[in-house]
Amino acid sequence: MSYPSQIRILATYMRGGTSKGVFFRLEDLPKNCRVPGEARDNLFLRIIGSPDPYGKHTDGLGAATSSTSKCVILSKSTVKDHDVDYLYGQVSIDSPFVDWSGNCGNLSTGAGAFAIHAGLVDPERIPENGICKVRIWQANIGKTIVANVPVINGQVQETGDFELDGVTFPAAEIVLEFFDPADDVGVSMFPTGHLVDELDVPSSITPSGKLKATLINAGIPTIFVNASDIGYSGTESQDVINNDAEALLRFETLRAIGAVQMGLIEKPEDAAKRQHTPKVAFIAPPAGYVASSGKVVSADDIDLLVRALSMGKLHHAMMGTAAVAIGTAAMIPGTLVNTAAGSAVRKAVRFGHPSGTLRVGAEVSQIDGKWKVSKAIMSRSARIIMEGCVRVPADSF
Repeated sequence: MSYPSQIRILATYMRGGTSKGVFFRLEDLPKNCRVPGEARDNLFLRIIGSPDPYGKHTDGLGAATSSTSKCVILSKSTVKDHDVDYLYGQVSIDSPFVDWSGNCGNLSTGAGAFAIHAGLVDPERIPENGICKVRIWQANIGKTIVANVPVINGQVQETGDFELDGVTFPAAEIVLEFFDPADDVGVSMFPTGHLVDELDVPSSITPSGKLKATLINAGIPTIFVNASDIGYSGTESQDVINNDAEALLRFETLRAIGAVQMGLIEKPEDAAKRQHTPKVAFIAPPAGYVASSGKVVSADDIDLLVRALSMGKLHHAMMGTAAVAIGTAAMIPGTLVNTAAGSAVRKAVRFGHPSGTLRVGAEVSQIDGKWKVSKAIMSRSARIIMEGCVRVPADSF
């Protein structure tokens, strides 16, 4: 009996922010995977090692978390005044599914650095020493991101002293600018038209069957609820939530209900086909806690507490796109996020997450009664971990 040989595909394994992913140039993918479709999805599933009933990704490059089950494709941009097109795939761990419905803010950092590494940025735009503004077209959502990547001797500077909670070692700081991050074509970035909605939910979520929520589409569609309304303090660690199967089921039920209200799906059952979006986050006013690293976070260090779920589990830190949603909502009076942060007028917010703290800024304005966000800004870092070839069986896709 004969078996297929393995094939080699050029790839780069990178950390971007608090996530990791496998990065590819579009031209390096097998021909039938250079276009969207089943072949591309199957290839990425096999590279990551999904679906894995053991939940370990032992036979792939994933690490069985939403933060590490990711693939990225970059190519020369087809959009005017941009350097690269960036396409992101969130790979499911336990089902044969790749979600293309949103962006990864953390890996947007890696996209900027990888674009230079991979020769996708015009050399004339790369300074010998200084900051290279990599103009990224985020193809999943049709938005512009600018990654301010430090360069030394014409090459990406990866090492440095910038510390990012949720990442073990310091690295060089990359400032990300998300332009017009709200998906508000034809509607407000608040899809229901309200800053706060009252959702009808099962009594398992809240005894009254009513739950206040801010539903916002900025950075990524996100459902914000008050921690106290669902029995939490907002200081919970990752294990407290992720080791509670019933809690995870309640959050998934809430996510499906919110997704319907936001117009992302037609009925709750469709949520299983859209695992990456929307996100669910619970928030609370500032309080002290001990982060997963052992770092003590004081209430005086932060403006509010946020815990967010991604792909059905509590994130170990914070998704970059969700941070954009947090920053945007915090700037708008009347949202649950702004209220939790003390209802102050501000240009930036620092929030506490399971791994520590993060600061994000946003520029918002109200035009004809509708709130708009022109830009969100945050600092991350990125680093190549390994580069070369990934191997998969030739019949994988």
